Amino acid sequence: MSDSSRKRSKWDEDEDEPPAAQPPPLKRRTKQKPAQDSPSATPPPQPSSVSRHPPHSHYVPPRTHHPPILPSRSVYCYERLNQIEEGSYGVVFRARDKQTGDIVALKKLKLDEEKNGFPITALREVNALMTCRHENVVGIREVVVGDTLTQVFVVMDFIEHDLKSLLTLMPSPFLQSEIKTLMHQLLSAVGHCHSNWILHRDLKTSNLLMNNRGTIKVADFGLARRYGDPVGVGGMTQLVVTLWYRAPEILLGAATYSTAVDMWSVGCIFAELILKEPLFQAKGEIELLAMIFKLLGAPTSNSWPEYSKLPLAKTISLPSPQPPQFRQKFQYLTAAGIDLLMSLLTYDPDRRITAEEALQHPYFTESPLPKHPDLFGSFPSAAAGEKKRALFSSPSAPARAADYKLLTDFDVPEFN
Repeated sequence: MSDSSRKRSKWDEDEDEPPAAQPPPLKRRTKQKPAQDSPSATPPPQPSSVSRHPPHSHYVPPRTHHPPILPSRSVYCYERLNQIEEGSYGVVFRARDKQTGDIVALKKLKLDEEKNGFPITALREVNALMTCRHENVVGIREVVVGDTLTQVFVVMDFIEHDLKSLLTLMPSPFLQSEIKTLMHQLLSAVGHCHSNWILHRDLKTSNLLMNNRGTIKVADFGLARRYGDPVGVGGMTQLVVTLWYRAPEILLGAATYSTAVDMWSVGCIFAELILKEPLFQAKGEIELLAMIFKLLGAPTSNSWPEYSKLPLAKTISLPSPQPPQFRQKFQYLTAAGIDLLMSLLTYDPDRRITAEEALQHPYFTESPLPKHPDLFGSFPSAAAGEKKRALFSSPSAPARAADYKLLTDFDVPEFN
């Protein structure tokens, strides 16, 4: 009991206090007999004001250097404004923070039918968003909870538009200078994710958000995962990436894949920005492969050496060899733009261009140069409930000059 009492007092004492201020030892401690069984026993060290042991290990920082562990706030700290959309992994609402007034996006995770605890997709999404903090990746603010265990919300920055809706509603496609700006931002975000060992695995225009200041942000990391960790039993799932943006190696049953699957999706997005519609609008995987073979030509042992080793390669009958049709499909794209697009849409994943390499491509330095994001036009936000402003009605021209009376034809009273 005396030892524990001594440890508690030593733990609570102030280190700046001189040793003389310590209370004197109890009398019963002086009556204790020294240990005779241990001849090597040494008396306890006396406190010294010159040398003191640090309160913690040199290899472990003190607890004050770590962020505090705080409980999750309630979802009722936010005022619900309107529902934006509903996806496979959650429902997204627009809300206002009652304390700060900030407009945010609340993503309610679908937990009603979960029988195995918290879904791994939600954990991966939160972890990926916290790992890949970047100016072109949607920012995560916090995770809030409701009244029940099935009410978990991820709070993110609210962005006015998604790129798919903009391409549908815009009267004319983006200019080449604007496409370069958007592609540069997308490649910067994807390269940042890959440098942090994160695969997005669902890049498409509907998952690219854009604000009214010409900045896009990659969102929806529901299928994201770390690719540097051991893949575990069963390998990496093949049911990833929306069909129109899915790489050919996944279509042909590849058991393992890498960052090249994201780069193929970036190439499909690049083509969609140019054409103002998706490049491969297929209804199934077989039709999608046929469209890819038509645009790129059939894969050969030269263009894709590992093609014959893919699980589904023997079940596909290849068309007759033909040259790529990029120039016929993209007539108004420069030679550098065609080269970048072909580098992104390359059969062999090992030869497919990386995000870092694509950022250094000559396409971004030729004329016209990328437009500054502040010079982009603004559009009404469907997510914010804004409607397109109706054109003002101008007065019609006079039908006949004889029916039009000038101001001088009226009796105008004179003012003194």
